Amino acid sequence: MASLGQIIFYIMITLIVVFSAFIILILSLTLSGKLSMVQSLNRLPVANLGKDHMLSCFLPPDSEQITLQEVSVTWRKESLTGLVYRYEDGAESNGEQDSQYAGRVEIFSDVVVKGNASLLLRKVRRSDAGKYTCSLSHSGGSGKVNIILRTAAFTAPTFTLSDGVLTAEASRWFPKPNVTWLNADDNVLRGSTDLQRSSAGIFRVVSTLQSVNLSDTYTCRIENELVVAHSDATVTTDIDVTKETYFTYNAASDLLASYFKIIMSVFCIYLV
Repeated sequence: MASLGQIIFYIMITLIVVFSAFIILILSLTLSGKLSMVQSLNRLPVANLGKDHMLSCFLPPDSEQITLQEVSVTWRKESLTGLVYRYEDGAESNGEQDSQYAGRVEIFSDVVVKGNASLLLRKVRRSDAGKYTCSLSHSGGSGKVNIILRTAAFTAPTFTLSDGVLTAEASRWFPKPNVTWLNADDNVLRGSTDLQRSSAGIFRVVSTLQSVNLSDTYTCRIENELVVAHSDATVTTDIDVTKETYFTYNAASDLLASYFKIIMSVFCIYLV
């Protein structure tokens, strides 16, 4: 016969599983957009501060053909009184547009006819971060999709070599990044990093690696909680370096983190 402690433990595990399933269901309904035909290529994008960014919103390719006169598109942002953007009757209709988006957003009328309501956001600001809703309607029906936009500053580093010291410099990073140097076997190397913060809160990264070898390849990884820059630098001569950089983005969101905290809170309550 199971002891009282074992019974309590099994009940606790069962409740955690039930809560987890419930949260996963909520997330799938909130982020997947399966309640409507409207879709997005990326519902958790990261936009580079000061650069243009496209928030995708569209009907699937096999949707019925529509015409401009039948299309209505509205972009909203959570906690914002005015609209981000509105399109109806074949033209912009931004009488209710919030002033911070005036002249900074647009959709493309030539592709709206095909069900593409993607929004171009120009010169991204930190304040642009948040939850957006794209609502698209036409004669055949309507739907919407939610997109959580996150903002960061990130640039690929440039490399210089002098007296056997490899230096990586990246001009714009936000939030505050960390730098890791690796050799070709992915072993961590000891580098030295200086972060210089501007009055706007943007970091300039200068990181050095001592005693590098000719023809060897080194990886400089600059990362924060949103973006990772992977740069492979190959020492080709005593003064020359070739590089290749690619970026990856963290798919986690504050929403997911909040649900995780709820699960852990429930877990801790039952432990007590």
